[in-house]
Order: sequence, then structure tokens, then C-alpha cells
Amino acid sequence: MVEREGPLSLRRQCQLLGLNRGAVYYEPVEIGAYELELMSLIDHQYLRTPFYGSRRMTAWLQSQGHAVNRKRVQRLMQRMGLEVIYQRPRSSRPAPGHRIYPYLLRGLSIERVHQVWAADITYIPMAQGFLYLVVVMDWVSRCVLAWRLSNLLEADFCVEALEEALGKGRPEIFNTDQGSQFTDDGFTSVLRAHGVAISMDGRGRFADNIFVERLWRSLKYEEVVCCESFIGDGGWSPGVGLQGQASNRHKLRG
Repeated sequence: MVEREGPLSLRRQCQLLGLNRGAVYYEPVEIGAYELELMSLIDHQYLRTPFYGSRRMTAWLQSQGHAVNRKRVQRLMQRMGLEVIYQRPRSSRPAPGHRIYPYLLRGLSIERVHQVWAADITYIPMAQGFLYLVVVMDWVSRCVLAWRLSNLLEADFCVEALEEALGKGRPEIFNTDQGSQFTDDGFTSVLRAHGVAISMDGRGRFADNIFVERLWRSLKYEEVVCCESFIGDGGWSPGVGLQGQASNRHKLRG
């Protein structure tokens, strides 16, 4: 968008585009090994105690010999997309200006395949760094219709997963949380173009999308934490793990 070798100066281009000049010169800082170690510890402890907020997580890390403060732990948990599991107001905030759609599943009898789909994002630790994983799942069959990995928490990889899933069918209702990736017009416009009704969880209502939340817990503990020595060495396939966990839950439920 900004051309360094152009007829206009960088200052003038930034003025016309409404950009801060500092953003043009900014270079992302690589995450250090100790930061990655802390993120891995937080992720493992979160699986055991998802009710730990930043205060209790900080206290736990300090008890393990890590000199960290709450501000640092808050920043890492936010980067990982981890939120305390309990009902509270304003737990998931969309980007300013994004439209919020009502929750359409309350009191609805969901009995058919392709009646309701759901999507969610989680954090996956890797041998070197971490990634974000999004899945699109059918509510009744628990089938994972599409998934994508990304090192950036943006809407693009969610849109890619959605478009792949829509190539296999079309739901009547699509349910997500109120995260900015799902309230982004690039995501919702694809659903509107296919005539899909959009549903979004209430604030602080993690249970509204409980089937995907259960998938995350099983996937991360059984496929990632217990097998983490294989991650990054070609020994773990997200697709196989996702479909296996979703299939197992469906069989146990039936």
C-alpha cells in the first residue's frame, strides 16, 4: 500500500492513508525462547485449571520458580487467546464498528446434519513457537469440515476454512463467538452471500459453543500435550487429530 520508491514521500503517503508513520518502519520483534517456555507452561496449566485467571496463573508460575509479574502473564494469555472459563460480562469483544449478530440457538432443537455449523479458534504450542488453529464443525455429526493453521490471529485464515467448508455443503445457521475474526465483514459477508443465518454467542457464554470447546480440550491434551515431543517433526497431523477426536466424541455420545 505504501511505496518506498514512489513520487510521494512516505510522510505524505501516510497522511493520505491516515497511517501512523511509525507503523511503516516497525519490524516485529522475534519471540524469545523464555517467552515460548512461559507460554507452554501457561498452556499446560490452563488445560488442568481453565478457571485460573492472570492472578492465579502468575502465582502458579512464581511457585514454579519463574520471576514474572501479572502484566506479563496477562499479555501472554491474551496473545494465546486464553480466557478464564466462567460466566462474566464482556468476555469476548469484537473490533470497534463490527456488527454483532444475535444468538439463534437458544431453545432450538438441533437434529439434522448441516442444520448448524460452528467455528472457533485455539492456540497450539509447537516445538519452535506456536500457531493458531481454527475449525469449522457440524453441530450434529461433530464432523470437522475444515481447518486452518496460522501464525497470525487475523480473519484471513478463518475465511479460508469457511470457504473450504462451504464447498462441502451449506448450513442453515452458523454459530461463533464475538471475536474480531468472526465479526469481520470479510467473514460474515461470505456467510451472507450463501444465505446462511449468522449466530453469535452471548458475552461470557463459553458454553454456547460447548461442542467445539470440548474438542479443543481433548485435542490439545490427548493429541498435543501428551505427544508434544513429536510436534514439529512430522509426527502429528492436525487433520487426523481433529477428525479422530470429533469422531470419538460422536461415537461416545451415540
